Amino acid sequence: MTKKLTIIIPSYNEEKNIRPFYEETSQYLKAPGYEFQFLFVNDGSRDNTIGEIKKLAAEDPRVKFLSFSRNFGKESAMHAGLSFAKGSDAVILIDCDLQQPPSLIPEMIQYYEEGYKIVYTKGRTRKGEPKLRTVFANLYYKMYNRYTDRPLENGAKDFQLIDRQVVEAILSLKDNLRFMKGLFSWVGFKKKCLEYDFIPRRIGKSSWSFKSLFKYGFNGMNQFSTILMVLPWLAFWLGLALLAGNIALFAVDVFSLSVFLLALELNVMFLILDVCLYGVFYLLYSVRRQALDRPIYLVEEASEDI
Repeated sequence: MTKKLTIIIPSYNEEKNIRPFYEETSQYLKAPGYEFQFLFVNDGSRDNTIGEIKKLAAEDPRVKFLSFSRNFGKESAMHAGLSFAKGSDAVILIDCDLQQPPSLIPEMIQYYEEGYKIVYTKGRTRKGEPKLRTVFANLYYKMYNRYTDRPLENGAKDFQLIDRQVVEAILSLKDNLRFMKGLFSWVGFKKKCLEYDFIPRRIGKSSWSFKSLFKYGFNGMNQFSTILMVLPWLAFWLGLALLAGNIALFAVDVFSLSVFLLALELNVMFLILDVCLYGVFYLLYSVRRQALDRPIYLVEEASEDI
C-alpha cells in the first residue's frame, strides 16, 4: 500500500531559495511505496515568495501551498502545515534555505520504516555558527533543561520526520503560544536522532534577529519551564544579604556607608520588583491570549485542492 508523505516548508522572504530547494529536494524523493507532496507555507512574505511557489505549483501537481494574510511566525507556519497535511501517513518539516540537508530524507524514511515515530535532526557541533549566538544558545539550553521536566537536546532542529499519530497528538494540544521543539519533546513517542554538520546559508540572510530569537526562547521557557519562579527567590536572598550588611555597618558605627548601602538596597529591590512585575504581567497577558483563543494563523489563499 502506497504511503503519503508531505514535505512541509515554512517560507518567509525566500523567493530566491524556493526553486533551488525544490530542485535539490526532489532528487531524494524516490523511496518506493511512497507518494510525495510539497506543502509550502508562505508566512506573509514581503517579497515574491508566493509568486515563485505558484510557478512551481503550475509545473508540478505535487506542489501545494498556503499563504497567510500576514507574518504569523515560523511556529504558526509549522502548525498550519501539520493541520493541512494531517491526512498524510507522515510529514517532514524542513526549512527552504538549504541549511538543513534534504539528503537525509531517505535515511529518515528508512528509520520510519523501522518503527520510529519521530526522526529528528541536530547539529553535530555548532562549529561555523556565529560565536555569540553559540554562547547564548548553550546558555539557553542549560537554563531550559534545568527548569523543565522535558529537556531539549542542545542543537536539535525543527527538521524532522513525524508520523501521523504524532501529528494528531500535536494538533490536539490547545496551547496558543506554540513552541514546537517543546511540544515535540512533551508528546514523547519513539525517537531517532540524525546528526549533520553546520551548513552555511547559500542565498540571502536569515530573518532571525537577536530580538526575535530572544522572544522565541523566552516563550519556550515560559511555556514549559518554571524559571520565572527564580525571581522571587533572588529578591529574597538579595534582600537578606543587604539587610545583613546594614546590620554589620550599624554595629561598627559606619553611618555614612550604611546610608549608602540602604540606598543601594532600595534601588536593587525596586529593580527586582520591576523584573518580577514584568514576569507577572507577561504571564497574565499569556493567559489572556490563551483565553481569547484567537486563531494561530489566517490563510489568505491556498491551492484549490487543499
